[in-house]
Amino acid sequence: MASLLTRTYPWIKLPLIVSAPMLNAATPALAASVSQAGGIGFLAGGTKPAELDKLLTKTSALIFSKSRLRNGILPIGVGFQNWGCDLHAMSPVFRKHCVAAIWLFAPKQLADFRPWAEEIRSVSQGRTQVWIQVGTVSEALEVMKLARPNVIVVQGTDAGGHGLRQSASIISLLPETKDALEAAGYPHVPVLAAGGIVESRGVAAALTLGADGVVMGTRFLASKEAGIPKGWQNELIRVKDGGTTTKRSTLCDRLKETVGWPEHYDGRAITNKGHLDEEAGLSDAENVRLYKAELKLGDEAFGNHGRMVTYAGTGVGLIKEAKSAAEIVDETSFGTRLIARKSPSYAQV
Repeated sequence: MASLLTRTYPWIKLPLIVSAPMLNAATPALAASVSQAGGIGFLAGGTKPAELDKLLTKTSALIFSKSRLRNGILPIGVGFQNWGCDLHAMSPVFRKHCVAAIWLFAPKQLADFRPWAEEIRSVSQGRTQVWIQVGTVSEALEVMKLARPNVIVVQGTDAGGHGLRQSASIISLLPETKDALEAAGYPHVPVLAAGGIVESRGVAAALTLGADGVVMGTRFLASKEAGIPKGWQNELIRVKDGGTTTKRSTLCDRLKETVGWPEHYDGRAITNKGHLDEEAGLSDAENVRLYKAELKLGDEAFGNHGRMVTYAGTGVGLIKEAKSAAEIVDETSFGTRLIARKSPSYAQV
């Protein structure tokens, strides 16, 4: 399926590296840099059409004209958390800015994907590809029936940020999903791996499992173009042993008073004082009060002594320094190709 991706997105280089559509963190500079380096960069669509319009206008200005597809498609994508978005409000933005892909995630119910997919294909005249993120085998099969996505993103439980509260690691989830899709008559849909992948060894492993490319979120949070506080980036570099220093919980949404997430979702973040106090019995009301009080401290409020929300996946311990997005794409791709030379089975690399 790698050949399908290169025909659809002719600027990409293999192995395909995708930067996740992380709200506020995925800046126009980040998305543009990833795509210009041969990956696919994503913006987060948010909930306000006017703000997305501005982001896409800025991103378009950053993209070299030679990187545009011949039919005028902007070589980036936009991701949406569907539970909080108004499809009809966003539709004019889809029409004005024809992007290469729109990534759908976290609906209130899976059936909500169908009208989104239909509208995207209608307003773009089929030029914008529909990507859908899933976290279980059953979800993958159901969304193929409902919306026929062009690409499926399979997210394992090691991922940072939001995901299904109950899921499997990508090491078992991806091959089982691939097998199930093939058995159900969908052998040709490209499948991307997400969750815990931050460097070339993880990419090589994902390709071995059958992935057609990978998505990285946490690694691109530690990029120079990411729109996050320095304190957050410092934590991504400091923290080790991500399986014990990160935690899945709904606390981050409760602290930020983000209301509306479907109940079967939570988020993985670096464990801090807020988590520890919750475990010790502190009430939500007091935890929120302390969180808001520390907001004014800025970067000093990050760390295991602080309370700032610091989303990160279990691969965080492999991040050694912040680099430009292009460097991350180039180094990860190069490292994967070095591994491939030792194993000729990596024909797609």
